[in-house]
Amino acid sequence: MANDYSASELKVLHGLEPVRQRPGMYIGSTDTVGLHHLVWEIVDNAVDEANEGHGKHIYVTIHDDGSLEVQDQGRGIPYDYNKAEKKNGFQIVYQTLHGGGKFDENLYKSAGGLHGVGASVTNALSLWMEVHSFRDGRDHFMRFEDGGKTASELKDMGPTTKRGTDVRFYPDDRIFSDITFSFDRIAQHLDDQACLTKGVTFHLLDERTGRKQDFYYENGLQEYYQRHTVNKEGLTSSIHIEGTSDEGIRVECVFGFLKDNYDEKIISFANGVRTGDGGYHVTGLKKALTNCFNSYAINHRLIRNNESLDGDCLREGLVAILSTWVPEHLLQFEGQTKGKLGTKEALNAVDRTIESKLAYYLEEHEPEAVAVCKKTIDEMRVRAKAENERKKERELLKSKVSGFTLSDKLTPCSSKDYSKNELFIVEGDSAGGSAKKGRNPKYQAILPLRGKPKNTTDVEDEKALLGNKEIATLIYTIGAGFDSDFKIKDIHYGKVIIMTDADDDGSHIQSLLLTFFYNHMKPLLETGHVYIACPPLYRVYAGKKEIYCYDDNELEKAKAEIGRGYRVNRYKGLGEMNYDQLSHTTMQPEKRKLLQVFIQDDEECKDKVNIFLGRDTDRRKDWIENNIDFTTKDNFTKEVKREK
Repeated sequence: MANDYSASELKVLHGLEPVRQRPGMYIGSTDTVGLHHLVWEIVDNAVDEANEGHGKHIYVTIHDDGSLEVQDQGRGIPYDYNKAEKKNGFQIVYQTLHGGGKFDENLYKSAGGLHGVGASVTNALSLWMEVHSFRDGRDHFMRFEDGGKTASELKDMGPTTKRGTDVRFYPDDRIFSDITFSFDRIAQHLDDQACLTKGVTFHLLDERTGRKQDFYYENGLQEYYQRHTVNKEGLTSSIHIEGTSDEGIRVECVFGFLKDNYDEKIISFANGVRTGDGGYHVTGLKKALTNCFNSYAINHRLIRNNESLDGDCLREGLVAILSTWVPEHLLQFEGQTKGKLGTKEALNAVDRTIESKLAYYLEEHEPEAVAVCKKTIDEMRVRAKAENERKKERELLKSKVSGFTLSDKLTPCSSKDYSKNELFIVEGDSAGGSAKKGRNPKYQAILPLRGKPKNTTDVEDEKALLGNKEIATLIYTIGAGFDSDFKIKDIHYGKVIIMTDADDDGSHIQSLLLTFFYNHMKPLLETGHVYIACPPLYRVYAGKKEIYCYDDNELEKAKAEIGRGYRVNRYKGLGEMNYDQLSHTTMQPEKRKLLQVFIQDDEECKDKVNIFLGRDTDRRKDWIENNIDFTTKDNFTKEVKREK
C-alpha cells in the first residue's frame, strides 16, 4: 500500500534538533512572546544562583547589534569534563536537553527552571551564543553557532577576578518573525524578579537608545504590594503571611482589600516565575480566603449557618501578591513556558499556611474583617438583583439577537472542530469579497463589517450594546455570549482575526474591536484567541519574481534583490489585492503573519483604554501633550513605540 513505510524511513532527532523542529513545544510560540522566553530562561538561571546566596547583582544588556547579554555573580558554569556523559560542563548545560544542576537539591533547593531545558533551548534557537564562566579564578569561554553547534572549543582565557556566568546570544531570525527585544517587556520581568529576590539589584541597559533602569526591593513582596495599591484607599491594611509546609513548600503572600474597587487582582509566582495562568497555589489562596471569611461571618453572626459568602464576591477589590517556592522533586509546570503551576501539593500548602494565620488576624482586626464581610454581602445582593433583571432583559433581547439574518454578512466555515476554526473580521465588502474567494472554506469564516463598530467603553446597558448591528452580529457569530454570561468553552472559533486596512480607519476599527473584546469578552483576550492580521504594504515584482514587503526597510531590500526593471504595488487597502494575493500573504497559515493580542498588565491596559477611548477628553489631551512630539516623523514614531 502507498501509505506503508519501513523502519528506514523513521527519523530520530538528535541533540537540539527537536527544539528547532518544534520550537512552540518549548517556548510556546515564535512571536515576540516566544522570543522573550529566550531571555527569561537565561535570567532565571541567574536568579536561581542569587536565590542560593551567590551574588547581589544581575546585569542585562540589550546590545546595539540586537544581541542580548545576561551576567550574574554566581558560581559560574562548571567547565571540567564529565566522564559519564563524555562532555564538559558547557556542553551539558548549553547543548544538552534535560542536562544541568537543577536536578540535585543539594545544588538548588528550589529553582525556576524545569527539566533542565532552559539554557539549551535558548542556544538552539539562536544564530550564535557566547558563554564566559568566571570560576576558580579563571575565565573559560565557548562559542556556539547555527542553533547550538560548537563554533569554538572550550578555551581558558586566563586569570580573572570576576565570578559568575556571562551569556550573550543573538536570536535566529529564521525561527522568529521579529527578533527585536522590548525594553519595557524585559523591564517588567526584571521588576518581578527583583521583588521576589529581595536584596538583589537587577540592572537593565539598552544600548540602542541609552535607556537604563535598576530594580531593587529591600522588603520584597510588601514593597511590590504597595506599588500596586498606591493612591488607592484600603478597606484593610496589607496582610503579610508566610510559612513553610511539611513538604518543604515555602509560601509568602501579601494581600488586602480596596474600598471602592471591584476588580480582583492576584499576581502569582512559582519559584520566581510569574504564573499568569494561575495554578494550584492560586486555588489554595482562594480556598483559604473563602473559608476564613465564612467562618468569621458565621461566628460573628453576620450570616446564618446555612448561608455562605460567595468567593467571587468576596474577592472583589482584592489585591494579592502570592509567591511559592517548590522543591525540585515536586515542581510541575503546565507547559514549558511555565504559565501555570501544576504541583497539587501547593494547594494545601498555601491553604493551610494562610488559614492558620488569617483566622487570628481577623479576630484581632474586627473592623477590617466586618467591613470585608459586609461589602461581600452587599455585592451578593446587588448581583442577585442584577441577575434577576438580566434574566428578564435576556428574554426580551434573545429574539432580537437570534432573529438576525446573517446570511448576507457571515460566510461560515463547514468544520465543527471549533478549535481549528478561524473567524476573519474584515473591513468592508470589497476586502470581504476577496477574503471569501481566498479562504479555506472548511476552517475559515469571513465576517465583513459595514461601518465602524460602536465604542463600547462605558457602555454597560445591554440594549445599547445590542442596538449596534455590528456588535450584535459579533456576539451572535462568536457564540459564547458576553459580559457575565460569556463562556469561553462555547466559542465557535479558535482564532478571531481582525483584518483591516493599514490606514487610520483600519487602526481605529482595530481599536474599537479590541475595546469591545476587552470590555465585554475579556476571557477571549486572556486565553489568547484574538489576533491581528498583518497584510503586506508593498509588492515588488519583475517578470515572474515577486517579493511582499511589510515595511520600508523590507521594501528597499526587495528593490535591491530584484534589481533593474522592478515595479512596486503599494497596498493602501485589502481590497486592492486580488483574492489569491490576499490569501497567499495574509490568510494561509503557513505564510501569513499574525500578531497575537494578550493582556500583559490588566491594570495598565484598563487605564490605557480609559485614556484613549473613554469620555475624559481632558485626560486624553494631557496624555497626548506629555507623550507625543509632533515636530518630526522620527520623534512621533519613537514616542509611540516607547509607549507600547
